Amino acid sequence: MTGQYPLPRLSTDKDFDGASFSAIYTTTVTVSGGAAGHGRASGRARSDDGVLDLGLRLPAELGGDGSGTNPEQLFAAGFAACYHGALSLVARQEELDPGAIRVEATVAFGRDPADGGYLLRADLVVDWPGIGPETAAPLLEKAGSLCPYAKMTAHGTPASITLAP
Repeated sequence: MTGQYPLPRLSTDKDFDGASFSAIYTTTVTVSGGAAGHGRASGRARSDDGVLDLGLRLPAELGGDGSGTNPEQLFAAGFAACYHGALSLVARQEELDPGAIRVEATVAFGRDPADGGYLLRADLVVDWPGIGPETAAPLLEKAGSLCPYAKMTAHGTPASITLAP
């Protein structure tokens, strides 16, 4: 079922009782502005390990040519992958095969009526053939309580913005 890929050694138990956030994995991605000096329009995103290295472009709906990846696609991919992983862990605990699970993330970029600025909306749809709503509902909820992207979209996430020295 898992082929040559190892499964993560993560607990689905809420067994951490530390006083503060405890990082398990950290990555850094740097975006530069490219020819237009604008990360969304012509930027480049590179991870600290070099595995991620791609050009960023505005989608046509925002005035770009749509020829590259945009931040909303990256967020959708991360959210769908993270939630899929959480749901797979939960499914295995219940001795269900997660092999057929598909998670579709839709991320919309738009205007925020509260302050006139910009806002993202994210929606997930889970396709799990052979699993009925009565079985899936508690597992979807448990996966949502484990997935940090789901928690972030529901409750916000700590963040800081500082100027480099």
